[in-house]
Amino acid sequence: MQIVTDSGTDLCLPAEQAAELNIHLVPLVVTLEGKSYREGVDIQPGEFYRLLAATDSLPITSQPSAGDFAEIYRRLAATDPDILSIHMTSGLSGTFNAAQAGAKLVPEANVTHVDTKTLSAAAGWQVEAAARALKAGWPQERILALLERIGAASDSLYTLNELRYLIHGGRISHMKGLIASLLNIKPLIGVEKVNGTYVQLGQARTFKRAVKGLVDLMTQQHAPGSALRVQVLYSDNPAGAAMLREQVDQQFDCTWLPVGPMSLVLGAHTGPSMVGVAYAPLAAFADIPYRPARSSETWQV
Repeated sequence: MQIVTDSGTDLCLPAEQAAELNIHLVPLVVTLEGKSYREGVDIQPGEFYRLLAATDSLPITSQPSAGDFAEIYRRLAATDPDILSIHMTSGLSGTFNAAQAGAKLVPEANVTHVDTKTLSAAAGWQVEAAARALKAGWPQERILALLERIGAASDSLYTLNELRYLIHGGRISHMKGLIASLLNIKPLIGVEKVNGTYVQLGQARTFKRAVKGLVDLMTQQHAPGSALRVQVLYSDNPAGAAMLREQVDQQFDCTWLPVGPMSLVLGAHTGPSMVGVAYAPLAAFADIPYRPARSSETWQV
């Protein structure tokens, strides 16, 4: 079985490792000053934010088309018709719906779709877990139950320093966002699990206090000292990400995944100041197969 995902899931794996795990990535698209780029193919985050800083224009984003998905499903079905297609939340993107429409164009493919109801690192965790379980020979029913369990256990929180990108993208009410911007308020944003949409969980007057607010929200869910799997990602704000990582590390017994840039399409919606943290009890990942460092070694659990 092959796995298809989209770039909004922020799968933090080297390309060669993703290929070994039979993961195939369909890029989302960002348009700036009339020119469109497929993220990770035509442009990388660093270059995108340099272009963004040099213009007063605001970016526009779009999901892959049904045809894009049909193309990859058709290519994969030529050798293996069974495909597991795992995507960022349908509550914030049309990507999941495009994937479903693409599958209808390829009757020879047997595609199972998963809406993660989340995005970025927390969605990427589901993709990687599914790939490792498939590689270890798990049946599909067990893998789908695993993804449901990881989704229920995982949460994401975000904050940012300016709201004009969220307002432009329609992700928050224009009037509410405008008032908050005038008051210089920094929102504390989560992703709810029913529809997979953004929810405001609080606010702060400064970015530093907003970062502390994210950690305080984490301590309301998990007692200080809890063993957590954690990953911090950012748009174009590594200093803010480092601040967030340090404060989380002071509160919990963390198993850290790499800190790095999130999907530039997500950053286009939120602006360069965005930082976010994905977290879950470490125990939720205890039985996921892993691959030892040497390729000659066997898969283990």
